Amino acid sequence: MDKILLSGMQFYGFHGLLPEENKLGQRFNVDLELYLNLKKPGETDDMHDSIHYGHVYELVKEIMEGGALNLIEAVAEAIAAKLLSSFELLDACNVKVIKPDPPIPGHYQSVAVEIYREKKR
Repeated sequence: MDKILLSGMQFYGFHGLLPEENKLGQRFNVDLELYLNLKKPGETDDMHDSIHYGHVYELVKEIMEGGALNLIEAVAEAIAAKLLSSFELLDACNVKVIKPDPPIPGHYQSVAVEIYREKKR
């Protein structure tokens, strides 16, 4: 299936279980795979036949920099639901929310969740 990729989007948000996370905030990264048929926009060269990347970014930004949620699982679900309800051409999406600096002890690059959701037709 065809897809549009938005990788490495960076935000500063207040999601997390700990009071410090909600007060001080932290960095988050988001990767998206947007599944839709790209044959028509490839032939017509018309934005109306595709999904505007800038609009996608702004919707994700609203969630990432908006009200705090406890779990990045809930953040990912909110992003997927908003994308699927906002773009008629979108069939499915893969959402990865990455927390590069979670307040847990140990040595690791990041923690993340990744979900795949389809539009109910």
